[in-house]
Amino acid sequence: MLKVSGHGSVAILQLDNPPVNALGLGLRTALMAALDELRAKAGDGLTAIVIAGSDRVFSGGADITEFGQPGAEPSLRTLIAAVESMPVPVIAAIQGVAFGGGLELAMGCDARVGWASAKLGLPEVKLGLLPGAGGTQRLPRVVGLEKAIAMILTGNPIGAAEAHAAGLLDAVLSGPYPDAAATFAATFAATVTRRPVRDRDEHLVPARADPGLIDRIAAPFLRANPSAAPRGCLEAIRNAVTMPFDEGLAAERQGFETLLAGSESRAQRHAFFAEREAQKPKLAAGTQPRPIHQAAVIGAGTMGGGIAMCFANAGIPVTVIETDQTALDRGMARIAELYGISTKRGSISADEAAVRLGRIEAHLGLEGVGDADIVVEAVFEDMDVKRQVFTELDRLAKPGAILATNTSYLDIDTIAAATTRPQDVLGMHFFSPANVMKLLEVVRGGTVGDDVVATASAIGKKLGKVSVVVGNCFGFVGNRMLARRTDAAERLLLDGASPAEVDAALVAFGFKMGPFAMADLAGLDIGMRIRRAFNKTAPVADALCDAGRFGQKTGAGYYVYTGRDAAPDPAVDAIIAAESARAGIARHPITTQEITERLVFPMINEGARILEEGVAVRPGDIDTIWLHGYNWPAWRGGPMFYGSETGLAHVAQRLTHYADQTGDETMRPSPLLARLAAQGHGFA
Repeated sequence: MLKVSGHGSVAILQLDNPPVNALGLGLRTALMAALDELRAKAGDGLTAIVIAGSDRVFSGGADITEFGQPGAEPSLRTLIAAVESMPVPVIAAIQGVAFGGGLELAMGCDARVGWASAKLGLPEVKLGLLPGAGGTQRLPRVVGLEKAIAMILTGNPIGAAEAHAAGLLDAVLSGPYPDAAATFAATFAATVTRRPVRDRDEHLVPARADPGLIDRIAAPFLRANPSAAPRGCLEAIRNAVTMPFDEGLAAERQGFETLLAGSESRAQRHAFFAEREAQKPKLAAGTQPRPIHQAAVIGAGTMGGGIAMCFANAGIPVTVIETDQTALDRGMARIAELYGISTKRGSISADEAAVRLGRIEAHLGLEGVGDADIVVEAVFEDMDVKRQVFTELDRLAKPGAILATNTSYLDIDTIAAATTRPQDVLGMHFFSPANVMKLLEVVRGGTVGDDVVATASAIGKKLGKVSVVVGNCFGFVGNRMLARRTDAAERLLLDGASPAEVDAALVAFGFKMGPFAMADLAGLDIGMRIRRAFNKTAPVADALCDAGRFGQKTGAGYYVYTGRDAAPDPAVDAIIAAESARAGIARHPITTQEITERLVFPMINEGARILEEGVAVRPGDIDTIWLHGYNWPAWRGGPMFYGSETGLAHVAQRLTHYADQTGDETMRPSPLLARLAAQGHGFA
């Protein structure tokens, strides 16, 4: 749990609780015992103490499994108080991450030093919580209100250079870890007057003179995340300004406990664990991934270029392949442009952008796949086109190369059957823009080998994706459920709702955009092509396309546009009314509650079918897909968690009502949902 060593007159306490040095009871007890022992040696040659972590992590924070359990001493707050009261200076030596309770412990120290790899943050808001061991009281005193509010309300970490500039790190070191910190500590003890963070109030003075300052700083963060946790965080930060330190600390803890007991934190903690479980695919024991040293991407369009950037960003050389020189040149120019944008934003340096771009090679013709260990096809979403590509890949790719398709909904087994090596073929469904979106659906067909699935999952992790293994069916998991919502939205228009009312209901639920605003952004012609390929119709959407209204790119879709500004259009109301009349539907007002239920509950029902069929292994896998691929509001935990929290009996009752009301039998509760509802169970 803890390694104790010495470096001259400095004691080094090195946290040793793999994998992330979580500050659970065992580690807290060991650290407290070591501090008590060192306290007695303060007058016997000991001049300073260094608290360090491992080569990769200082501490990832509290042990989340202890949340909601009876408190056990020493608590993290007690431990930090002990650090502050030590008779000699205590220095935190940070290499790798110092998150949550780890950073709170570091802020209890007299000084903090870091290495270039250091990342510091208070991510509790992402679990529906606020920092509960002094983070909201100490961070504003160290870095000022503006930086503290941004860090705490977003939960996003900062790097070593930014932390040093903000005063969160006293120095960035480059010597051996943690010995260089001991050298710093010895000098600090001899030359610096100690001043605990709790006694530093100078950063709080502006807010005491201007009570509205905190609200103005926080406004954009609260708009971006309207859940309870950011508001709780902000109130705790305000307490740092208006209350004495110890009172603010006590109020912070009360706020933490209140949020911990709430549904939003339960949802976000569920999402946290579901994401980790989702990335553990069920494979045969002993399955090992294949080595991947070189990649190729077929197609230089928006998706292909984004996928190529994912490989390059992860340090894997990749060949982008097109059959048309103009398309290839255009695609490479777009990639270079995106790296240029990242450089201008400061997210990467110009040198790093050049290195990443240098890992991407352009090639005309499919022969360029010859050296690739993995090939990702990202061509037009047409089965005949994809089968032709895979027939050629079968001929040109080296033995043992993994052949992946980026299809969003097409049958993987049909594509694999175009090759003589179906065991090497699977789906890797990236989400657009691929270089930004975190989700990767790894689609397992009926013939693919376990080692290929393991490789795709491992590569996804290396690319910085959240990889979820799913089964093979139309639309897989995410798009299959989305199709239910799309159908429900269309029917709501016919029954009496307006596009603006439907969109507003889903935004109020927590999505960033409603279905019709999203369709306008993506382009209505995309959905039209998919429907026509499968002989499906959507009366309103088809009528809009027939009128040349394809969304933002044509200036008109469900809305009319001035630039990107949308406004309702009476012409759309007329089209909807005409289609309702043609279908013999009498339109009527629909409440926001009904709109929300008719959009969300069919998704939960389809998720139940997906579980019953084994397309998804765990309900948490479905939640992870929707959280990372479709902007499901994090504080609602995912559709399956939300259904369980709402009560499956209620969901089943409302679905039955809507099926009877509309005649849509797809709304009828699935056997699994009906059974769980009757038993009073949730999906978990």
